[in-house]
Amino acid sequence: MSAASPRYSAWSLLRARLAGEGFWQPLWSGARLKDGYDVVVVGAGGHGLATAYHLARDHGIKRVAVLEKRLVGYGNVGRNTTIVRSNYLLPENHYFYEDSLRRWERLSRDLNYNVMYSPRGVLDLALSDGEMIGLARRGNAMRLAGIDAELLDRPGVMKFAPELAAAGPRRFDIVGGLLQPRGGTVRHDAVAWGYARAASALGVDIIEDCEVQGVRTAAGVATGVETTRGFVGAGRIVFAVAGHTGAVGRMLGLNLPVETHLLQAMVTEPIKPLIGSVLIYVPPHGEVYVTQSDRGGVVMGGFLDGFPSYTREGQWYRLEDVVGAAVALLPQIASLRILRHWAGTNDMTMDGSFIIDRLRHDNVFLNGGWCYGGFKAIPASGAACATFVATGTAPDLIRAHNLGRFASGHLLDERGGGPFPVRQ
Repeated sequence: MSAASPRYSAWSLLRARLAGEGFWQPLWSGARLKDGYDVVVVGAGGHGLATAYHLARDHGIKRVAVLEKRLVGYGNVGRNTTIVRSNYLLPENHYFYEDSLRRWERLSRDLNYNVMYSPRGVLDLALSDGEMIGLARRGNAMRLAGIDAELLDRPGVMKFAPELAAAGPRRFDIVGGLLQPRGGTVRHDAVAWGYARAASALGVDIIEDCEVQGVRTAAGVATGVETTRGFVGAGRIVFAVAGHTGAVGRMLGLNLPVETHLLQAMVTEPIKPLIGSVLIYVPPHGEVYVTQSDRGGVVMGGFLDGFPSYTREGQWYRLEDVVGAAVALLPQIASLRILRHWAGTNDMTMDGSFIIDRLRHDNVFLNGGWCYGGFKAIPASGAACATFVATGTAPDLIRAHNLGRFASGHLLDERGGGPFPVRQ
């Protein structure tokens, strides 16, 4: 990614580009890999870049490297549906995600880069009185924590999302919903680019095409990482490799309580504005969360595939399930053509909540197990993980999200609810 000098007009830049002239300057590439760093972060996705940014900005650690086996933003940060929210039930989760949502609100200013935060609202739809009771419970928990939540009856839902009223009779009718007005969407690639630029400006080395293949230890302490470019010394190591957390555990000789599953999504051809918020709909057969991108495409996603995989290959039966639920919710979109269909790799823990903790060695840290919550967690995750790495003490915000909870039985059971918390 690069930027142009403001003294050139759009026409002069186009002319210069066609002529092969080099007015474009790299924003983060070009750093040379050094022999050693105070902190090495493995993974140049949202969590890795945010951690490196906060290490440099908040804690003054300048000798930081982010090592990425491919390209900045190539993984899950660019393979999601861009939804941000904090409408969780458990205090350990809703406080964390609320911290993240507050950071999303000011992130464009902090990074001096427009991440396109759009508080269009996230609306969980209820199809029965029993589901309304569940939504009321979650909404009350959120309001007690100072988080915005509004329980809507059916007329309230139709007033907020009039596109639903145009659908006519449904087999599974909508009786109400839970709205978080400040929830919404953020542009995913802008997040990766903004953090990369800001971290690089603070002196962080971002090294692409540099795969980490192992950890070197001496006397029970990690001394650095083995990479495809050779050994790199490190005082501390952070693994932030969403979708490959289990592989990191195996690299270190650990069997982590994580399975990697695919989460598929798709987007249609662009249409005029129709959907003004994020709608979450879970009928008895099928499921969908749907929104409309700034380009006009209708973006849809659903449940996990249900079996472990690293392939990122889309499954036709999942496309059929998700699209079927979307059309049941919004029959108006039935004739649209699907433009793209993709899959991201989700590290699913046993309780549906993430892990930020030390991993085998005192100076090795894991930032992973994000289940459905990875993208929305990036700002809070980066700040909290950086504090943990810099000080050696986990902040209160993430203290309960340790690896030991699985052995002690202190689970944070959100049931992996992610985008479908209505049945909690």
